[in-house]
Amino acid sequence: MTVGLNHYLLLSALLFAIGFFGVLLRKNTLVIYMCLELMLVASTVALVAFSRFNNTMDGNVFVFFILTVAAAEVAVGLAIIVALFRRRQSIDVGELNALKN
Repeated sequence: MTVGLNHYLLLSALLFAIGFFGVLLRKNTLVIYMCLELMLVASTVALVAFSRFNNTMDGNVFVFFILTVAAAEVAVGLAIIVALFRRRQSIDVGELNALKN
């Protein structure tokens, strides 16, 4: 059995759907952040699959830049979450939706 482009795209769509529904259904800020990262990984899997299917390096280079930006995003995002926790003593989205105090 060979693994083709359809298998990679199915995996990418499944990962993206899990991340999407995780963002919609979860209340914890860290879990929402992990689901957003899962959606980003799903898109990179699709880019690598298309790049491999077309026998080019364009998708792989683009994925390298995406992962570089994602590393910076993780640092900034976690710093924001830590700052919110220190200020409000909670990372529940339901409690953080008001911008007062």
